[in-house]
Amino acid sequence: MKRPTELTITAWARLLRAHETALSTVETALKEADLPPLSWYDVLLELERVGDEGIRPYELQNKLLLPQYGLSRLLTRIEKAGYLERLSSEEDGRGQLVFITPSGRSVRARMWSVYAPAIEGAVGKKLTCVQAKSLSNLLGKLIA
Repeated sequence: MKRPTELTITAWARLLRAHETALSTVETALKEADLPPLSWYDVLLELERVGDEGIRPYELQNKLLLPQYGLSRLLTRIEKAGYLERLSSEEDGRGQLVFITPSGRSVRARMWSVYAPAIEGAVGKKLTCVQAKSLSNLLGKLIA
C-alpha cells in the first residue's frame, strides 16, 4: 500500500481543521442565538422537504448518513422540543413516519437566518468567487 506524501497529509490535516473551524463558527452562532444545534437543522430541513408525506426513520437515516442509534436519540430530543412528530404507518402499523410540526418549520427558518450568515463568515468572506468554485470542485473530487 502506498503511503501518503507529506503534501497529502498536510492537505488532509487542513481539510479536517477547516471543517472543524467552519462547524464551530456555525454552532457558536446558533448557540448564541439560543437555537438548537446544527444537527437539528439538517433533520428539520429534510422533514420540511418531504412535506405532508412524512418519511420513515431509515430513509431519513440514509439521507443524513447517521447511524441508526444516533438518529433515534436525535429524533427523540427534537420530538420532545415539539418540532417533529412520529406517527404509526397506516401501511403496516409497525413502522413510523416522521413529520415536521409548524413550530419545527418556524425554528428551522430561524436557524437558517443565523446559519446562512455564519456560512458566509466562515467561508464566503474568506474566499473569492473563483476560489470558492475551485474549492468546491476539489472537494467534489474527494466525495465522488
